[in-house]
Amino acid sequence: MNRQERADIIFKHLAKFYPQTPIPLKHKDKDPFTLLIAVLLSAQCTDVRVNLVTPQLFAQADTPEKMLQLGEKKILKLIRTCGLAPTKAKNIILLSQRLLSEYQGKVPSDFESLESLAGVGHKTASVVMAQAFGIPAMPVDTHIHRLAKRWKLSKGKNVIQTEKDLKKLYSKNKWNSLHLRMVFYGREYCTARGCDGKTCLICQKVNN
Repeated sequence: MNRQERADIIFKHLAKFYPQTPIPLKHKDKDPFTLLIAVLLSAQCTDVRVNLVTPQLFAQADTPEKMLQLGEKKILKLIRTCGLAPTKAKNIILLSQRLLSEYQGKVPSDFESLESLAGVGHKTASVVMAQAFGIPAMPVDTHIHRLAKRWKLSKGKNVIQTEKDLKKLYSKNKWNSLHLRMVFYGREYCTARGCDGKTCLICQKVNN
């Protein structure tokens, strides 16, 4: 079985496991700003923890203007249980200021502009591009990086190379659903300690 054949089998099985790919982070529906904030908060933090924090945060501030009015100290108080909370609170203020001064309060829909915002790296920008704007992107987190290596889809030693390898194997129209399905599967079935590369269904299909 070559790499492309393996990739096609994996995609088919993931689609069966997860026919729907809902966005796992709570945010205001069809609202790029609250999604951006939720994704920013998810760095070094679980989605479960973020989803406990964001309802209260967004109830008080769901626009750049309201974030600035709320202020860094109050934001920090609301997100204090998230990892790196002080830095994240500062970045929320900084990016809100930038959105208002340079983008009319709107979240930009291109990588260069997104990645220029405080606290927004390539992975965060990729998630926002894919999930807020429907633009093909392949965000690679620790789950996807682990699975791509375990399933022999990539030999990448870092997420950048893994992203490139996955993009070569899958057409653009599959990227947005694929990255969510891999995250879901990596959390539920093919965990770092719960699967040795032979235990879960997909590992059995492609690694034996």
